[in-house]
Amino acid sequence: MEEKNKTFSKNLHNWNITAKEAIKIQEDLSKKVIIKNEFSKIKKIAGADAAYLLKEENKVIAAVVLFSFPELEVIEYSFAIKKVYFPYIPGLLTFREGPALVYAIKQLNEQPDLIMFDGQGIAHPRGLGIASHLGVALDMVTIGCAKKRLTGRWENLGEDKGEYVPLIKNGKRIGVVLRSRKGVKPIFVSPGHKIDIETSVDFVLKCLSRFRLPEPTRKAHQLCEKIKKEGLNFDKKELFYNIS
Repeated sequence: MEEKNKTFSKNLHNWNITAKEAIKIQEDLSKKVIIKNEFSKIKKIAGADAAYLLKEENKVIAAVVLFSFPELEVIEYSFAIKKVYFPYIPGLLTFREGPALVYAIKQLNEQPDLIMFDGQGIAHPRGLGIASHLGVALDMVTIGCAKKRLTGRWENLGEDKGEYVPLIKNGKRIGVVLRSRKGVKPIFVSPGHKIDIETSVDFVLKCLSRFRLPEPTRKAHQLCEKIKKEGLNFDKKELFYNIS
């Protein structure tokens, strides 16, 4: 399929590499991450997630759902299914899922002003989770919104929705631990690229409904699950209705 969107950075690297080379790429790209707001207005937010096909764990599904903001109405969605060549190594998951996610993002007819990834931003052992990695590679504003902690510590998080505390690593704030819904486990928010911590949190809060996950990544996850269960035989009209 021909790529629809050509307005991307040339910072994309070769994905067919060794683990040692992957770590070097992370170390180099982490120096290019910008943790300050470098955007004018956000009118379109995309959520991005990845999963693996049932019984075919060597194939990854990447799903991207684009919303209007602040209305959070679905504009369009795209997905890609790609074979995985990079081994499973904690901290290097972008090298397994990144190629499919990049392809899915490029299939969108309209370019997002911001992408919210189900994964880490700078809250990563080398400061380059998937949101930061692809933010730098694609030269886009990105936020990491993860379900689990990868690094850092926190204290005294309240139980009410909207409460958050700093996520700290080596005395430095790398994100926040956010209670997105009362009575559920927190989520971990960190800047990806071209955005600061407080603004990242603000966008996540504005994208919350009654669920644990913000709507962009929640809907992207739903799309992944639909494809995982039904393959490519699903009803696309029904799918759009279900994720809208």
